[in-house]
Amino acid sequence: MKMIIGLGNPGKQYEKTRHNVGFQVIDELSDRLPVNTVQTKFGGMYTVVHRPEGKVMLVKPLTYMNLSGECVRPLMDYFEVDVEDIVVLYDDLDIAPGTIRLRQKGSAGGHNGMKSLIAHLGTDQFNRIRIGVGRPIGGIKVADYVLSSFSKEEKPLIEDMVKKSASACEAWLGKPFNEVMNNFNGV
Repeated sequence: MKMIIGLGNPGKQYEKTRHNVGFQVIDELSDRLPVNTVQTKFGGMYTVVHRPEGKVMLVKPLTYMNLSGECVRPLMDYFEVDVEDIVVLYDDLDIAPGTIRLRQKGSAGGHNGMKSLIAHLGTDQFNRIRIGVGRPIGGIKVADYVLSSFSKEEKPLIEDMVKKSASACEAWLGKPFNEVMNNFNGV
C-alpha cells in the first residue's frame, strides 16, 4: 500500500489558507479517484482507494500541523506501510507560489509539520512534494502569513499547483518517485 499524506489544520477557518495546501491536494485526489468511505483513526481522516497499481491511502492528519507525526506514524504501523511508500504534501515558504518541488529526503527546513514527521518516523528519508507559498513581505509574521488566505492574484497559481501536485501523486502510483521528480520538479 502507498500512502499520500497532505499536511494542514482541521477546521473551516483554515480551509483555504497557505498552510492547508496539502489538504487541498488530498481533496483534489479525492475528486479524481473513486473515493469510498472516509474513516478516522489515530487522529486522522483517511480513505483507501483500490487502483490497478495497488492500494493507496489518502490521509489528512487532524492533529494540527505541528503534531502531524502523531497521526502518521500509528497509521503507518497499523497498515504496515513502509517509509519508502509514503509521500508528504506541504506548504513551503522558500518556494514561489506556482512552483512545486519533489524531494526524496531532506531537513524540515523550519516547517513544524515536517519536524513532527521526521521525529516520529525517525528519519528524513521520505518522499515529499513541497508546494510553494512564498515568503511574507511587509513585516507580516510567518505564523500569521501561513494562516492567511491567498490573494486574488495568487489563487490561479495555487489551483494550478494543487492540480500539478495531484498529478505527480497519481504518476507516483505507477512509477518510481525519482522518475516522477524528473517530470514534475520546478513545474
